Amino acid sequence: MTDAAPAQNRWQSFWNKGGWWRSLLLVVSYYVLYQLGSLLFGPPVVSTDDPALEVLYGTALPIALGGVILVVFALSTGWLRELFAPQPIRGKGWMWIAVAVVLFFNVLHFAAVDYAEAGAGVVIAWLVAGLFIGFAEEVLTRGFVVNMMRKAGYREIVVAVVSAALFALLHSGNLLSGQSVLATGIQLVYTFAFGLLMYLSLRVTGNLIWPILLHASTDPSIFLLTLYPSSSALTGVANLGNFAVIVTGLVLLIFIRGRVERTATPELGDPIAA
Repeated sequence: MTDAAPAQNRWQSFWNKGGWWRSLLLVVSYYVLYQLGSLLFGPPVVSTDDPALEVLYGTALPIALGGVILVVFALSTGWLRELFAPQPIRGKGWMWIAVAVVLFFNVLHFAAVDYAEAGAGVVIAWLVAGLFIGFAEEVLTRGFVVNMMRKAGYREIVVAVVSAALFALLHSGNLLSGQSVLATGIQLVYTFAFGLLMYLSLRVTGNLIWPILLHASTDPSIFLLTLYPSSSALTGVANLGNFAVIVTGLVLLIFIRGRVERTATPELGDPIAA
């Protein structure tokens, strides 16, 4: 005798149907709320001369607010435990390439930073911001989006591409802040490839916490190296990281295979492994 499925309200039933357009709706809604949060913390950034406080107010606090919004959303849909549960499908050995490439260049980035010029306050501020960025962006795209795409029964290649594309879409808004079309275009290619590597990291590590931590080390390492590069030869090698991520992500995309995936829900039953 099986237990009765828990009752769902209309809100939960709507999101549990999953699909690409609900994923897009969630990402766009999150982006709008995130931008509103950025406006709330805008004035202190303008008035401070402390670069560490500028990072905390201008970057860390808005994204932290976004993380809180995502947790509230997870609680409202009943997905919080599901997001951080072991993955319903197993990764394959070649997927560790994604983890290795990102981690290797993150280490190089950190090793090539001029810490004397940056100062401890700025470094700590970026590390804190990185944790918030990794949590919010991975929970949104490798958590919610992947979950909803699987609930709708899409093939693995579609799940990977849509989650990476929506992750890249989040960064297209940099055009609104004055970033050039060319720079934004390059960033979109990079973030799409990086999103693919994070999806593979999710698959092979088996839990969302690991791509969160891997992502959390990526943004601080890139920004610190960009702002405070050392004069060592290591800096030149470290600067190849973005190119390596793009090439690796696009090449590994070719090898993503799998039958239709589906996460367990009261309506859909047991997950189908790839």
